[in-house]
Amino acid sequence: MTATALEVWGDPIDHSLSPVLHAAAYRRLGWAWTYGRRRVDEAAFADALASEGPRLRGLSLTMPLKTAAHAAAASLDARAELTGAVNTLVRAAGGWTGFNTDVGGIVAALREQGLQTASTGRIVGAGATAMSALVALSEIGIRDLQVAARRPEAVDALRRVGERLGMAVAAVPLSAARLPARDVTVATLPGGVRLPDGVADSLADGGGVLLDVVYGRGPTSLTEAWARRGAPAADGEAMLLHQAVRQIRAFATGDVTTPLPDEDDVLAVMRRALMGD
Repeated sequence: MTATALEVWGDPIDHSLSPVLHAAAYRRLGWAWTYGRRRVDEAAFADALASEGPRLRGLSLTMPLKTAAHAAAASLDARAELTGAVNTLVRAAGGWTGFNTDVGGIVAALREQGLQTASTGRIVGAGATAMSALVALSEIGIRDLQVAARRPEAVDALRRVGERLGMAVAAVPLSAARLPARDVTVATLPGGVRLPDGVADSLADGGGVLLDVVYGRGPTSLTEAWARRGAPAADGEAMLLHQAVRQIRAFATGDVTTPLPDEDDVLAVMRRALMGD
């Protein structure tokens, strides 16, 4: 495949840091690829994708397009099939191949925090990102998972996928009640949601390592609660960085498991770009 144009689509899209990350990586790799952004909502997605000619090598997809991209893909990697979400489309001979690199991004972000394996976990929130978090936690060994959600019925889909993966998934109320200790917590609440201190502190008590997928908004009530305890925590920039590396792998070879040339150095360059250096 000779196409060199790549883009990130979503709505809203102006906040996306993906162009910064990808441009830094392509410069380091010496690839004459371009990476732009385009505002596309869910209603316009199918027509926009169909109108794209061979110039486009692949796409990054952000909300609200991950389900629509899943439907548009001619083939899926295992993580995309499990989650029902695609955040990466790569042009292939038989049509678009869909990948979910969020899962690998979560796993890598947790391992940066020193969590190589664990047995008990908690997800905060039961929206779209929670499914990727569930699959990621299964990959680090979680078999006992709690999902703290405002609506217990929202956990049903997560429970069904958990059963396929050999996980016991239980819904717990998102309240200030004391909860059992966990090895790891992944918060998937949308940006702008701020939990009351009582709830955040309850989740932080014995909550293990925290990954809060929100980024670009400063500390959240959860990262602040973890900080008060001196407990390990990372925000969503860690996930964003590592999922982007896996996207670039897919764009390069069609395989998210094949490392990039000098990948450690590429990762360092991307991290500095994310920090504004």
